[in-house]
Amino acid sequence: MRLGIDIGSTTVKLILLDQKDHILYSRYERHMSNVFETVVDLLKKMYEELGDVKLRPVITGSGGLSLANLLRIPFEQEVITCSAAVETLIPQTDVAIELGGEDAKITFYGQTIEQRMNGTCAGGTGAFIDQMAVLLNTDAQGLNEAAKKHTMIYPIAARCGVFAKTDIQPLINEGAAIEDLAASIFQAVVNQTISGLACGHTIKGRVAFLGGPLSFLSELRKRFIETLELADDEVIFPENSKYFVAIGAAMKASKSEEISFAEIIQRAEHADPAKLSDTKHIAPLFVDEKEYEAFCARHDRDKIRRKDISTASGPVFLGIDAGSTTTKAALIDEDKNLLYSYYVGNEGKPLAATMNMLRELYSKLPKEAYIAKVTTTGYGENLIKSAFKADLGEIETMAHYKAAEEFLPGVDFILDIGGQDMKCMRIKDGAIYNIMLNEACSSGCGSFIETYAKSVNLDVKDFAKEALFADAPVDLGTRCTVFMNSKVKQAQKEGATIGDISAGLSYSVIKNALYKVIKLRNPEEAGEKIVVQGGTFLNDAVLRAIEDILGKEIVRPDIAGLMGAYGAALIARKQTREGDVSSLLKLEDLDAFSVETSHVRCGRCENHCLMTINKFNDGTRFFTGNRCERGEGKVKAADHELPNLQAQSGIRPVRPSGGRVPGARHKNHQRHLSSHGKELVGGGFLCYNWL
Repeated sequence: MRLGIDIGSTTVKLILLDQKDHILYSRYERHMSNVFETVVDLLKKMYEELGDVKLRPVITGSGGLSLANLLRIPFEQEVITCSAAVETLIPQTDVAIELGGEDAKITFYGQTIEQRMNGTCAGGTGAFIDQMAVLLNTDAQGLNEAAKKHTMIYPIAARCGVFAKTDIQPLINEGAAIEDLAASIFQAVVNQTISGLACGHTIKGRVAFLGGPLSFLSELRKRFIETLELADDEVIFPENSKYFVAIGAAMKASKSEEISFAEIIQRAEHADPAKLSDTKHIAPLFVDEKEYEAFCARHDRDKIRRKDISTASGPVFLGIDAGSTTTKAALIDEDKNLLYSYYVGNEGKPLAATMNMLRELYSKLPKEAYIAKVTTTGYGENLIKSAFKADLGEIETMAHYKAAEEFLPGVDFILDIGGQDMKCMRIKDGAIYNIMLNEACSSGCGSFIETYAKSVNLDVKDFAKEALFADAPVDLGTRCTVFMNSKVKQAQKEGATIGDISAGLSYSVIKNALYKVIKLRNPEEAGEKIVVQGGTFLNDAVLRAIEDILGKEIVRPDIAGLMGAYGAALIARKQTREGDVSSLLKLEDLDAFSVETSHVRCGRCENHCLMTINKFNDGTRFFTGNRCERGEGKVKAADHELPNLQAQSGIRPVRPSGGRVPGARHKNHQRHLSSHGKELVGGGFLCYNWL
């Protein structure tokens, strides 16, 4: 008999085959990062049922190499084992799509086998589906049942769990049906798998669907089939598809040394699981409280001037920063004193959060003061500006720069880490010359830290405090949030404290920003005058981590989370002229404010964008999701039609000479020919067929 053990990123699979490849025994179980304990437990249960039989074992899978060495059992790479099962059981396969807990693979079979696998991102895997299911208060199977009744598909980012969460939360708040959200999540997985792994390689022919998620989730398979436009005879969904890698391992075990089951159990019982650990630790953030107190005293110097709003008079200036996960506001006077500030998680409802802010502001603003100008910025800049009749809108990088320059004149390096965004700005001679963003990954951003803090029933502030004096911070690397979750679980099983994990996450945030997003080669590239901002840097552990890594003292304003709003307020102040009064909705207008949200599929061009339309109580509308202006009705198709040049005065037909190409010089003139051989008098050139 041959035993195949497949140790994946989240599950363990056992398969026992006889000489005719018949399955005698099978088990499928989640290991919850307890790989050794789970495997040993499954082997003992199997031993109890089968007795001391002779076996030829092989271990495979992404998490199997260390265990194979520990138990002295042969290891086979999973590409080889999976291919062995495919070529034996379903030889007609042209392409195999396999989804696991954290792995996604596409294997192309032909004269040579070519495999594509996710490396840095686990978006579009089983763990990603689990994360999204938790967001909808269900599980993966619940998503599957809900998706069977869907009526529409929403665009959701699958490249990153944090980005996907940001896409889903507003839809939940807008009342989107869980059935539609479930199907949309599955479609996001499909899009991520195809676009991220196929890399231009056409998926055609007979396609096999393998792995746990594709075995258990029929609606996920359906989304793949519809997206790839597969006919019934092109779909291969084999029996025991979730065991295929383990089956392949058992098939490859024919060449392994035969040993007794009792010997395997004995090796497992005498093995040291500590040797499986690859968890590394790094230096503590602070040696003692005295060092921390000195750190706090230094950063307490970087404070904004404040003034009680009740003493305000004359013109005041409001900045609103509508971020991806938070809404911030700052009100300043003519002397740049901060009169009022607002910082709250918007829960996917930026309009509601902004309205609450305005009501609170109006209740505190004295009659002697008036709002002269309002600037919006951030993720929801245009939405907030349109809804509440703000005066100006400014790109958030400029708002952040203006705020940083106010705190540290001559600043040359700004790092902003928010809920899901990371931004790095380099400044030279008073101008931003380089901007870098995290476009595909939000590993370790504020949202991830917040989510993990909630999972251990701690407030973010308390979670950060746990990190300050942790003895052995865990090195979690700079991987995607899904991978980091697994590493966190593994570290916990090995005795890591909440403080060790919190400190480790603080280091990971900075390493991800500096080495993955900015791609620094050495600390000198970070500049000399450095300002950090964003709500994530209110965490002292994160601030300490960047100072340790760069070996430099950093300026963190006491309003680090409000810098976008403060910068917007500064811009509003600068743009104000004497006698200006803001067009911002007044308090009585807020009472009448309402918004209706609808989703439509635009048909005005070939993009067919799924648009969100916000219709306000005054009849105005704001569109999002459209990739061109036609969706808003501002541009008609006729506006892009080519002009009739012959009908225009001064245009006459010209016969191109010889073999001349249109547009070539004609005799000694610089007369230009259009692609239709029409000359534009006066030397004007319109090559409308070439554009």
